[in-house]
Amino acid sequence: MCGIVGIFGIPVASKYAYFGLYSLQHRGQESVGIAVFDGKCIREYKNLGLVSEVFDEKKLQELPGEIAIGHVRYSTTGSSTYQNVQPFCVKYAKKTIALAHNGNLVNAYNLRCELEEEGHIFQTTLDSEVIVHLIVKYLREGLVAAITKTMKRIRGAYSVLLLCDDVLVAFRDPWGFRPLAFGVLNGGYALASETCAFDLLGVEYLRDVAPGEVLVIDENGPKSYFPFERDPQPLSHCIFEFIYFARPDSLIYQKNVYTVRKNLGFNLYRECPLRADFVMPFPDSGTYAALGYSQASGIPLEFGVIRNHYIGRTFIQPSEKLRDLSVRMKLNPVREFIREKEVIVIDDSLVRGTTSKNRIRSIKLAGAKKIHFLISCPPLRYPCFFGIDFPQAKELIAAKHSVEEIRKFLDIDTLYYLSLEGLLDSVGDLRDKVCLACFTGNYPMEVDFSFRKDITEL
Repeated sequence: MCGIVGIFGIPVASKYAYFGLYSLQHRGQESVGIAVFDGKCIREYKNLGLVSEVFDEKKLQELPGEIAIGHVRYSTTGSSTYQNVQPFCVKYAKKTIALAHNGNLVNAYNLRCELEEEGHIFQTTLDSEVIVHLIVKYLREGLVAAITKTMKRIRGAYSVLLLCDDVLVAFRDPWGFRPLAFGVLNGGYALASETCAFDLLGVEYLRDVAPGEVLVIDENGPKSYFPFERDPQPLSHCIFEFIYFARPDSLIYQKNVYTVRKNLGFNLYRECPLRADFVMPFPDSGTYAALGYSQASGIPLEFGVIRNHYIGRTFIQPSEKLRDLSVRMKLNPVREFIREKEVIVIDDSLVRGTTSKNRIRSIKLAGAKKIHFLISCPPLRYPCFFGIDFPQAKELIAAKHSVEEIRKFLDIDTLYYLSLEGLLDSVGDLRDKVCLACFTGNYPMEVDFSFRKDITEL
């Protein structure tokens, strides 16, 4: 999962890209980059770190121009190294191409091997680089034709921004796994993974880039192409965008995330009505489901643990050691408030189990009398191959243990997961348009279960 931003026809586009990426920092905290067409060529700057750490006023001034793309990375294929920082730029036939990709390809390794046999030389271990090589391979047929042929060959999740000199292109996989919004600003155009970036920039949201669409923006304005119009795929929007990843103030697949997360809490209470002294979330991931549960039950909502907001999202830390350290630094219980209380704790998901165990231990040590732990999604039992970093079933606690075994492992009084029907009810008319593979094992396409995040580095 990553965050991408595109700006077209707006002076000092790099600054707009910067603030857009700042709004999307929650989607990736490993690295950041911006590429800009300055009227003659594409310039870029990128590095490991957060948006505010990598860029300052001086660096942005060195990126003049009215067309830009930007990227924040959370690695799902390829390690967190400088060579894998996006946007990824190449020079070919007197043109420079820069690409920013959100998602994960399921056939990238096979395509990479095929391209290497043809003589292509890869500079990174990204699946995203496969997209660039394929586009360049077909580029003599024209940019749109090259992208169309590439989309016919790649499979998986991809929302992509491509900068080819003075042309900005957005294209999205026909299943619609990852979001990509399109809007207007001061006579120019903007694209972003989430609409929360538009709110900061003052962009008027128009619509989403449609699944399977190629949207080309040049001096004549935007124009759309639909390579899969005669071969549409069943929509498979990622349900985890609503459960965890997206910011609550965003529209995802044209639905408000805040409302969906409250609905998750309402449905948790409908399925598992409990009584306790108060409801508390693990902030920020469980906050809005806890609010919904509190409003449905009438039980007060309290913040029994306080978050240190200078610590990033623990789930997207690249290793278990870093996740565990971040958990201890991130949340601290309010001991005087928790002591001798029966509490309902709500979180969005339970992935590996170690993070939740550490958090619950801190509440027990603070003196909680009883702990009821409710999860606002079903058990995660199957790996994701489309951009969420749990690609192996052995990492998922629910794949190996029953709910009762997990309850004993966490050492709590109650453990309850929201049902699949409760989850689907929360997204309303999207219920038949979402990917549920991580819960059901029913994948929308064939996947390779031997896939590893570092497969291109072995």
